[in-house]
Amino acid sequence: MNSYNPVELIIKKRDAYELTAAEIAYFISAFLKGEITDYQMSAFLMACFLQGLSETEIEALTEAYIASGNTLSFGKGLPVADKHSTGGVGDKISLMLAPIAAALGLLVPMISGRGLGHTGGTLDKLESIPGFQTSFSMQEFKKLVEKHGLALAGQSEELVPADKKIYALRDVTGTVESPGLITASIMSKKIAEGALHLVIDLKIGSGAFMPNIRKANKLAHLLLNTGKSFGQKVRVVFSNMNSPLGNAVGNALEMIEAIEYLKGNYLPDTYELTTGLVTQMLFSTGKAKDYSQAKKMIDEAVLSGKALEKLQEIIIAQGGEPRVIDNYSFFPQANVSVPIIAKQNGWVQSIDSRTIGYALVHIKAGRQKVTDTLDYSAGALLYPKIGDEIRAGDKIGEVFASHQSLAEEAARRILSAYTIADNKKNKERMIHKLIFSEDC
Repeated sequence: MNSYNPVELIIKKRDAYELTAAEIAYFISAFLKGEITDYQMSAFLMACFLQGLSETEIEALTEAYIASGNTLSFGKGLPVADKHSTGGVGDKISLMLAPIAAALGLLVPMISGRGLGHTGGTLDKLESIPGFQTSFSMQEFKKLVEKHGLALAGQSEELVPADKKIYALRDVTGTVESPGLITASIMSKKIAEGALHLVIDLKIGSGAFMPNIRKANKLAHLLLNTGKSFGQKVRVVFSNMNSPLGNAVGNALEMIEAIEYLKGNYLPDTYELTTGLVTQMLFSTGKAKDYSQAKKMIDEAVLSGKALEKLQEIIIAQGGEPRVIDNYSFFPQANVSVPIIAKQNGWVQSIDSRTIGYALVHIKAGRQKVTDTLDYSAGALLYPKIGDEIRAGDKIGEVFASHQSLAEEAARRILSAYTIADNKKNKERMIHKLIFSEDC
């Protein structure tokens, strides 16, 4: 590999010139070797953030990330598929989706993350199950997928280590929201894990990182085109994140809600989104030809008990306590609960999901820093959605926490997140639209 002057490359990007694939590969490789300092990488990331990255640069950055570690490859022709969510409040969809998809014959190598800021993380929810392990070598991870049809784990040191190290800098340098950097981060992991079919749940609204459809469209096309350049079939579903998903927000509470879902006790919004995403996985892999067929297959996987059995199977395989499926007392239990009481009549006009997320961070249901410890029992059950009518005195939710004062403060903050007015409000659609690689 050619040697370059890091400062010259930073200046080149700062001044809005396009970097070559060789220059990007050098910068990433040299950073991992310690030849480029954290402050130089931070300057480089800010230059990328401010000037943007071309699709050619994004492809080169994705390739450099992948080349920084090992990759997984499953047998040719196998239906290896995954789902990635851009993050939301109460987003426990992976917990239902992965067992359903595996029960339908897909291989699901799901590399997930932890919660940060106002959004929750799939790994944290899984780790509310006593004993559940999420750390595996890549070969151990592959064996789990091949044997059980799925694995639910965190990013290992072997998989795209450049992304892991660089993301930590992005998080503290104000460069997380860069569409180009987001694309390389997501796609490098999904390509390296061996998922040839990828469905992306791109969330839009008050509880999402993408506030509007315009910005979401730009990111979607970058994700699609990058996947296409690596031979990956990508579908993007734009979903509504103006209300928390389901009723439960908080790790053990969301895990319980997911188990209830797999027992056939659906909630309308999580059912629509889970079914919509699994449907796209079935279309991409050729397992289903139309929505009616896909929906029938998905419903059957749940109602027959096969999806729940698959969840219990992977809980056992990953060292967790399988009795949580039938006895929720095995989950961590909160010391106190405080009801959230509506103070006026009317219809829910809007919900500030971000405020709800941060209210729950304060009772340790989420984290602001990677090093924060979690209270797996903490969280809330929240019932109204936008367009629902409520009456003064109604119990619209309940907060669970370790201390009374913390629960009461979280309840006050959550109540303030609901805007109630006299005029009736229409309910919102869960799925806005879909685009996939062939559209690009």
